[in-house]
Amino acid sequence: MSKHDAWLGIDNPYLCEVGPSFLIHKEVKPAWQALQSAAHNDGIDCQLISSYRDFHRQLAIWNRKWRGDATLFDTDGEIIEHSQLSDNEKIDAILTWSALPGGSRHHWGTDIDVYDKRSVDNWSQNFDLVDAEYRENGPCYALACWLDKNLHEFGFARPFMENKGGVAVELWHLTHSQCASEFEHARNIEQLERVLSEADMEGKAAVLSRLDELYHRYVLNEGIV
Repeated sequence: MSKHDAWLGIDNPYLCEVGPSFLIHKEVKPAWQALQSAAHNDGIDCQLISSYRDFHRQLAIWNRKWRGDATLFDTDGEIIEHSQLSDNEKIDAILTWSALPGGSRHHWGTDIDVYDKRSVDNWSQNFDLVDAEYRENGPCYALACWLDKNLHEFGFARPFMENKGGVAVELWHLTHSQCASEFEHARNIEQLERVLSEADMEGKAAVLSRLDELYHRYVLNEGIV
C-alpha cells in the first residue's frame, strides 16, 4: 500500500496509536507530543478532538449530514435549515466544513483537530467546533493565539486559514507540513471518482455531476476560481 492509495482513506499503513482513542501518522506522533507538551508548559490543555478518519467514517459523516441527521452550519457558524436546501446547496453546505469521503486530509494521519479541553470543560455552553469558539471570548481563544506563535516550531501549519469560497477557516485544524506533502502530491480526481462511484453515498449522482468543480474548489481548496 502506497501513499497513492492511502490518501483516499481506504487503507493507511503509516498509523500508530496516540492514547486510547486516536490514530496518527507514526512520523507525526513525536511532533504532536512535543507541541502538546510545550502548550501544557504554557498553561494550555491542548488535546485532540479528531485525528485519522478512514473513508468509511467520512462517508458516514457525509450521509448523516445529507439526510439531515447532523446539523449544518454556514461560514459564520450559524445553523442552516436542512429542509430548505436543494441538492447543490446541501453539497456546498456540507463541504464548507466536512470533506468528501476520499477527499479528507484526515485520511492521511498527518492532520489533527485540537481544542483546549480544560477551558471547554469549564465553559457553560455547548461546544460545536465553530470559528467563534476560537476567537476572542471563546473557550479556545488562548489556544488559537498560542498556536499562532508556536505551531511552526513543531512542523505544523494550518491548511484552512483563508476562506476562498471553498473550505471555511478552521483555526483548530493542523497539518504536519512535511508529512502531508507526500499525500497532497498523490491526490488525483480519477481515483476519487472511482471510489465515490462504488460507495453507498447519499447524493452521489449530484456530487459526481459536479466532481471536477468540487475537487478543485474543496478537495484542493482552491476555492472559487
